[in-house]
Amino acid sequence: MKLKLLTILSFALLLIGCREEVDAPNGLEISLCMPVGELMPARQRAMGDPGLTEHFELPKYAYIFVTKQDGADYIVWHKDRIELNEANWEYTRYYGSLAYEGDSIFRYTTSINYLLNNDQPTGNVYAICSNVELTFDQAFNNITTQEHVLNLKFNAADDPADDTDGDIQQNLQNIYSTPYNYTIGSKYYCSYVCASTTVTRVNMMLYHIASKVDLKWNVADSVRIKPNPADAVRLTYLGAQNLFNGWAYAFKPMENILPEMPTSGYNRPNLVNNDEGLWWEGRTYFYAIPYRVSGQPDYLPLQLQMCTNGDNKDTQSYRLTLQQPYNNNSPFVPWLRGNIVLTKPLADKAETKTTND
Repeated sequence: MKLKLLTILSFALLLIGCREEVDAPNGLEISLCMPVGELMPARQRAMGDPGLTEHFELPKYAYIFVTKQDGADYIVWHKDRIELNEANWEYTRYYGSLAYEGDSIFRYTTSINYLLNNDQPTGNVYAICSNVELTFDQAFNNITTQEHVLNLKFNAADDPADDTDGDIQQNLQNIYSTPYNYTIGSKYYCSYVCASTTVTRVNMMLYHIASKVDLKWNVADSVRIKPNPADAVRLTYLGAQNLFNGWAYAFKPMENILPEMPTSGYNRPNLVNNDEGLWWEGRTYFYAIPYRVSGQPDYLPLQLQMCTNGDNKDTQSYRLTLQQPYNNNSPFVPWLRGNIVLTKPLADKAETKTTND
């Protein structure tokens, strides 16, 4: 699938709260919004580095779950799979009480409406949007309680040997959802309380379910500048290995746990493949499902494979596992950064390093 560059057409101001009531027939009106993408901080090397302009695909599918309180429990009141019209996504700015204050967003201009028939429920709304159709671990008809919704998983698995556009792994940056534990004043940020004579609006901001993996590398001058150029150290291969490749939580993006460190999974090979322009410094990025390993310290691991000076990646590669501390209190997936500085040729071995970068 060919990814399209989202271009800025115009700016507008949009005030989004969590709930709003207006005079109209009794009903629930849901609006979908999502961030366009963050800009890199001042550490980026030059204009045009990945992150200053990213490529995203506008969502084509939305999966909506509306729950309402039923005694001590919450039951699913409405659920829908909706095909979205790309022309209805509007570029604007976000101003309100949620994250992404002042950032660029896209808002879907066609709202999703439910008539209440004078019912006055209290409940929550959950949504996941994607540019590719998702497969869930529960049949739609069997999702009847809020607990079912919160534990819903989608299939993020692809053939590890397949690196084509159109698969889930290649489109993780285009999947957004409402994290279940994002709260404002102790309440879930997309909760609602309906009145009998008004329309209650729930303006939903959806967030990435996958982490941006941002890798930057540099070969130190002491080993890149040699009297004999053949002796200079150069990075000739970089790839990511054994990425999360299974059933991932739709609304609990920070709670994917594996029983052990994976030794097989989806790979991102050839991030660098003996590219002369990237021998001594460069930057690349991709998106991956964050996970933790059961029984291990709270780190999000990333397995990398690297080679210098043309070494064979299958027999002479250096395998590095970067571990970034995990924030138990955040509902949002982190931005995983790796800053790699090479000071000597890489040996055939494996190491694990903790990084706060």
